Amino acid sequence: MAKKSTVSTDQKAIRMFLTRGVENVYPTPEALEKRLKGGKPLTAYLGIDPTGPSLHIGHAISMRKLAELQKLGHKAVLLIGDFTARIGDPTDKFATRKKLTREQVLLNCKGYRKQASKILDFDGSNPVEMRFNSDWLDAMTFSDVVELASHFTVQQMAERDMFETRMKEGKPVYLHEFLYPLMQGYDSVAMDVDLEIGGNDQTFNMLAGRTLMKEVKGKEKFVLANRLLTDPTGRKMGKTEGNMITLVDAPEDMFGKVMSWTDGMIIPGFELCTDVPMKEIQGIEASIAGGENPVAYKRRLAAEVVTMFIGEAAAEKAAEHFTKVHTAHEAPEEMPTLKVGARSSSLLEVLVQADLVASKSEARRQIMQGGVKVDGKVVKDVEATVKSPAVVQKGKRFFVRLI
Repeated sequence: MAKKSTVSTDQKAIRMFLTRGVENVYPTPEALEKRLKGGKPLTAYLGIDPTGPSLHIGHAISMRKLAELQKLGHKAVLLIGDFTARIGDPTDKFATRKKLTREQVLLNCKGYRKQASKILDFDGSNPVEMRFNSDWLDAMTFSDVVELASHFTVQQMAERDMFETRMKEGKPVYLHEFLYPLMQGYDSVAMDVDLEIGGNDQTFNMLAGRTLMKEVKGKEKFVLANRLLTDPTGRKMGKTEGNMITLVDAPEDMFGKVMSWTDGMIIPGFELCTDVPMKEIQGIEASIAGGENPVAYKRRLAAEVVTMFIGEAAAEKAAEHFTKVHTAHEAPEEMPTLKVGARSSSLLEVLVQADLVASKSEARRQIMQGGVKVDGKVVKDVEATVKSPAVVQKGKRFFVRLI
């Protein structure tokens, strides 16, 4: 039988939890600090909708905050939104999000526990609990939904930026999208939590849960909204930009993606994605502001990120790989292979089959912009064919050997 966890009231750890990478705390940081110092265990959760098969660094930032609380001895819950993912979170979406089937959702979250275990502890004396919101949302009746909706007004929902923008542009806002914050809010009620953690883009949804907890259970629910890792323009990383790190990325890809981040992401990257002390980070920031070349610090950041998720040996190997490919301009010795046979194949098809691009349209764009090489030579003809043996390269980091 596992030994019951003891709650720590370590003031330094609590202060770090409340400040490092944090955008806002509701109702106030002081109120949550007082509760944490009181020594009574809290139940905190982070919700993730399985809209894709891989957790990414954005998820990792919030999971790291949940892990801090877990280490203090509080109960941590990782909630998989297997019901809400079928509806689609409208947050930051300026068009209706495509709904997923139950089968797609279950397939997506199949590897989440293994990926999350890089950050959260699912064993030991205080293991993270993994739950699924279909357990209670699937069981709700229409009468339950009507009762839930009575706690909110249309005006409250219409205040969301993306809804206002869509309505001004004449784009549709569907009723089920209004219901999404209610469902996320009900997660808090169903689990009877004390605290919800999430990115600041989830603040509206998290506060909906705070409203429901007050009205349904007469209970205070704290909300901690952490900052997002964005470029200087405020844009989040994404698949289109090719710089989104997933927790299943190879170390070489992970290292290379960090190196592709803008210089303005170095300091936020250290704060949000590593355990480097804040005093040291402030020193790095001062050095860069003083005119020191930021490349060395970016390499340090890349190594810290790979070490965090994969290990120190992998980080050293990834750094060597990056130097060889990007400084010496040599193709890596090890790379994925694609069997194409003896006949010539369409370069467009090869790029798609090798997963170097997501679609033929992206392949065309990459080729036309000079982003594709065959055996070290740029190819700009979208009708080009390629025959094995050959090495196809997209951008600076992605290679495939045709056999």
